[in-house]
Amino acid sequence: MPPTTVTARAPGRVNLIGEHLDYNGGRCLPIAVDLATITTVSRSADGHPRYSSDAAAHGWTAYVSGVLAALGVGEPLEITVTSDLPTGAGLASSAALECSIALAVDTLLDLGLSRDDLMMACIRAENDYVGVPTGGMDQATSLFAEQGHALRLDFADSSRHLVPFDPGSDQLTLLVIDTRVSHALVDGAYAARRADCDAAAEALRITHLAYATAEQIEGLPGGRLGRRARHVASEQERVIAFEAALGVRDWATVGALMTASHVSLRDDYEVSCPELDLAVETANSAGALGARMTGGGFGGRRSPWCLRNRSRTSRLRSAARSPRTATTPRPCTGSRRRAVPACSKSVEPERYLSSAELRPRIRRATISCWICWVPSKMSRILESRPHFSSRSVSE
Repeated sequence: MPPTTVTARAPGRVNLIGEHLDYNGGRCLPIAVDLATITTVSRSADGHPRYSSDAAAHGWTAYVSGVLAALGVGEPLEITVTSDLPTGAGLASSAALECSIALAVDTLLDLGLSRDDLMMACIRAENDYVGVPTGGMDQATSLFAEQGHALRLDFADSSRHLVPFDPGSDQLTLLVIDTRVSHALVDGAYAARRADCDAAAEALRITHLAYATAEQIEGLPGGRLGRRARHVASEQERVIAFEAALGVRDWATVGALMTASHVSLRDDYEVSCPELDLAVETANSAGALGARMTGGGFGGRRSPWCLRNRSRTSRLRSAARSPRTATTPRPCTGSRRRAVPACSKSVEPERYLSSAELRPRIRRATISCWICWVPSKMSRILESRPHFSSRSVSE
């Protein structure tokens, strides 16, 4: 029997390195986290669509309408959204919303679409219906991330490759910090950066700005386009070096590349803000191997992340004033869905199944928790264990 209700979960992401390269034909290296959006979809009983949410930001229904339009769905649906993924924090909350809706609707209506089809529909929803010209990294991560790996995305050839990533085995910890500075990508700054990059690529007569050489960049007219191109080309080189360092577990180089990435985002791409810079500076001065912002930037509620040795907890504690909890992020798999059969006479409230319940054959590593002190401007540290990505579960 076809399901009457489908619930889908889609995670947010932390981009380890490769910021603003997706729409420039470059590479990026994200992981999924267990902060997620959960969407429950059912057919409307009275022919009227209903959308409700306990946590979504203002204007969130545009994403719902955009996904439905991109999927070609006109049937009225009842859609309920819950989330522990903070909006506007640089953790891809909009993509998690899009992917959870797409997965649930695809299953409920038996559209038979592939993950690639769903990814492209979500990208179209954000680009064409919401009006944010993002490049697709967030949607790909939410749908294709895997346990124990980062996901290398190459937007020059649309390829995906899993890269082993397990800093915990070397007693290292990822820490994600929420600056709590509010912002939305639809304010035009994101589109302006993309327009700068398109103009630079056109001036250089190349398809992908990520592959511009230093000599080509020096020939660009004007300072702003040159700075944008310099960030893109140098960030591409950092992604390649980052992956190579992971392969030999050279965490010192990984940390140095993270910090260099932040400096480039701050100075050449001009998308950081004082709160982010303070978070990165504080983390590094307190013993982190490296730190950088993650997300689009532009002074919004962006989240820097750092890589540090677990033994350095006391130094980070003494760096600031407010105690907060944090956990060790581990790369994971992406979104998944579960269906309630039509033959069910009484339906219990939907409960998201934990990774332990869904994937008992996978041994879970020990989660390390600690208390960390941060400057008052940082406000709080997000709990951000990487989690399983999009997996389908039918009942």
